[in-house]
Amino acid sequence: MTASSAGALPRFPFPMQEGEEVLLLRRRHWWFLWPRTSVWTLFAVVPVAAAAWLLSELDVLDDLGVFFWAVAGAWLAYWAVRLLLNWYRYTNDIWVVTNQRVIDSYRSNPFNLRILTADLVNIQDMSVQKRGILATMLDFGDVVCETAGQSQEFRIGGVRDPEAVQLLVDRERDRERARHQAG
Repeated sequence: MTASSAGALPRFPFPMQEGEEVLLLRRRHWWFLWPRTSVWTLFAVVPVAAAAWLLSELDVLDDLGVFFWAVAGAWLAYWAVRLLLNWYRYTNDIWVVTNQRVIDSYRSNPFNLRILTADLVNIQDMSVQKRGILATMLDFGDVVCETAGQSQEFRIGGVRDPEAVQLLVDRERDRERARHQAG
């Protein structure tokens, strides 16, 4: 995928450079979305269901009627917004590896955007970090790139198959360095 065929590219929150090709697009591993989503859904629904059941058993639910459902609706709306923001953060936390650079793009909400880039030729050392039994079993971890720029560390965090990401960045870095030396 090249920058000139922008119709084929997903919409990124950053411009592509001339001749730049997207080689890899990664998000955090699903583990960073679904357990929290499940727990928060339980936090939202269980108290409302338990309160409705208890008030029904005490035979006061009909007396509280609109008041109870207004409070329950506000509670559920609060958790719905939290769940929506959780999903938004997950889907807008991306890492893109191109034939020229590595890009970290993160939106915590529609009004905040952080974009970090590192040219492949500036990446000096890389390492993969998997911490814990879940990261090992589910095959996710961090790829840490040491760069020559001001920010010394560029971390691609919580991605699946971090060894493959490291291998791709390493291969493309060597290719880009060879191209710069030949040109």
